[in-house]
Amino acid sequence: MSDRAPLGGSETTKELPKAYHDAVLHWQRHEFPDYPRLAQDWEHYFPKDQPFCLCARIAQNVSDTIDVGDRTGQPKAMAPRDLEPEAAHQLLAIIRAQASTEFGSIQQHQATLYRANDPADQAWVLRVMAEELRHGYQMIHLLTSADWSPVTDQKPADMVEEILSMKTGSHVLAAFNLEYDSFVDNVVFCAVIDRVGKYQLTMQKVAAYKPFAASMPPMLREEAFHLATGVVPMRRWVEKAAEPSALVTMDQLQRALSKWFARGLEMFGDERGGETNVKLGLKDKTNRTAQEEYIAECEQMLDDLNVRYLRARYKDKDRNAVDAIYAGLKKERGRYVGVSWDEDLLKLPHRGFFRRRGELAFEPIGFDGARFEDVETYIAHVLVRLPEAYRASQDVKHWADTQRKVSRGEMTLKDAVRSMPRLAHVGGACPCANSVRWVVEEAAPTA
Repeated sequence: MSDRAPLGGSETTKELPKAYHDAVLHWQRHEFPDYPRLAQDWEHYFPKDQPFCLCARIAQNVSDTIDVGDRTGQPKAMAPRDLEPEAAHQLLAIIRAQASTEFGSIQQHQATLYRANDPADQAWVLRVMAEELRHGYQMIHLLTSADWSPVTDQKPADMVEEILSMKTGSHVLAAFNLEYDSFVDNVVFCAVIDRVGKYQLTMQKVAAYKPFAASMPPMLREEAFHLATGVVPMRRWVEKAAEPSALVTMDQLQRALSKWFARGLEMFGDERGGETNVKLGLKDKTNRTAQEEYIAECEQMLDDLNVRYLRARYKDKDRNAVDAIYAGLKKERGRYVGVSWDEDLLKLPHRGFFRRRGELAFEPIGFDGARFEDVETYIAHVLVRLPEAYRASQDVKHWADTQRKVSRGEMTLKDAVRSMPRLAHVGGACPCANSVRWVVEEAAPTA
C-alpha cells in the first residue's frame, strides 16, 4: 500500500494493494462505465476544486483519545485487537454496511444518469458517484489494512469479494435496494439519503478506532457536496414549478419524498437502540437522538423549498410578505390565493408512514400520522402517495403483501422485518468470461 504526499498537511492518501485496487477498477468498468467522463468534465464544472483521487484519504488531526463511552480519555485503538471484542464486532459490521451503501448508491445512480435534463445536474451526480466509489475504496482500505482475524474467520479478499458482488436487491440497507424511477430520484436521494450519511459520518468521527475516525473528515467534506447535488436542483425545480410549463412538479417531488423518507429514517437503526455504540465509543449519539435531529433538518430543507416556491408564485410580494404567507399556511394547514398546504407544498411524511424497520415497523400509520384500522384502506392510502412507476415495483408489492400478513396475524413482526423482496439480480461474480471473482490474487513466484 503506497502513501502519497499530504494534502495541505491535513491529510495523507493511500492506495490499496494492487489486487484490491484492480478489483475496484474492475468493478467500476462493469458497474460505473461513465467514470472516465469525470476527468473530461472536471475542469469545466469544478475548476476550483482539486482533481478527483481514487484513494483512501486519512485525516491527520484526529484525537488520540476516546471521546465518548465507558473508556473516555483512554487511548484510541490503532488495531482491531486493541478494541473490546464487542466493539470490534460492531465496528466491522459498520464498515461492511458502509461499503455496501457506497457501491450500491453508484449502481442506483448509473441507471438513470442519462435522464437528467440539465448537463450540469448530470455532471454533479457523476461526481457524487465517483466520490461514493472513493468512499467504498476507503472502507476496503479499512478492511484490508488491518488484521480483523480476532473477530472474523473471513479473509480480507473474501470480505472485499462479498461487497463487490452485491447488486441492487442484495445490499445491507433497504434504501440501496430500490431502483430509481427517474432523475428525480437521483436528486431527491442525494437530499434525503445522503443526509443520513452525513449524520452517520459525523457521529463516527469520535470512533474509538483511530483509523476509522481518521477516515470520516475527508468523507464528510465530500458528503457536503452530495447534499448540494440534491438541494440545489430541488431549489431550481420548485421555482420552476410555479410556472405552467414546469418539467418537474411539486407533486413529483412530494411523491419522491414519500418514497425515500421512511428508508432514510430506517438507516439510523431501531429508534430504541444505539446506546451500545455510544457505550463502546463508536458513535456519540443514540439512534433516536440522531433521527430526531435529522427529521428537524429535513423540515428546515422543506421550509426553504416551499418559501422559494411561494416567492416564484407571488413575484409581486417582498420576501417578508411571502415568509408571513408561508408561516400562516404551515400553521393553519389552509389555503392562500390559489395555494393549498395539502395540495401544493412539500411536507415530510409522519415518521411512522410506510415503515418496515424500527419502532414503528408495519404500523398502519398514515402520511399525517392518522392510524388506520383497515389494512386495505391503509395500503391504498400509501400507494396514492408514491410515484406511479414505483407502485409497479416488486418492492412495493412485497411491502403490501407483508403489511396484509402482519395486520391479519399471518406473519410475526419479527419475520416481517427480516423479509426482503425476491429480486432476480441479487448478486453474483464478475461477469467477465475470463474471471469468476472481482479480486484476482497474483500467482506466487515460482522458485
